Amino acid sequence: MTTQTQTPATVQQKKTAAAPAHELSSAAGQDGRGRTTVADGVVAKIAGIAIQEIDGVHALGGGAARALGNLREKVGQKDLTQGVNVEVGQTQVAVDVTLVVEYPHPLQQVADNARDAVYSAVEDLVGMEVTEVNITITDIHVPSDGEDTDDADREPRVA
Repeated sequence: MTTQTQTPATVQQKKTAAAPAHELSSAAGQDGRGRTTVADGVVAKIAGIAIQEIDGVHALGGGAARALGNLREKVGQKDLTQGVNVEVGQTQVAVDVTLVVEYPHPLQQVADNARDAVYSAVEDLVGMEVTEVNITITDIHVPSDGEDTDDADREPRVA
């Protein structure tokens, strides 16, 4: 991981052992008043939140990640970065997303909407350029008849 320390005249790079974080270049940061550093996990979380709001997205992540995510949710800890991987450079971000789409939403339309949401969220909130958003659809979710109804509302199958 590389972090930058900016002064008005020089830029020094140093290696650190902390979690990956990347400095944002902005006019305010270059005037000597300080710097802003954004961790990779923050960028991934912003992308994950943006994607979950898209109509037709059922879940993020592959099968094993979703199973682990369901366990986390049962104990009250939802992982908003599940299924989202980011590569953050000095000024640019690349995002890889794995998701499950609700049937019968058009897959390409859901992927395009998710891609647009990531571009908008990361560029607006983080202020970094998004170079690419790669989306992998690993499954479609077909709602069953019993998912939306409560056990008390169902008729008994046997008398």
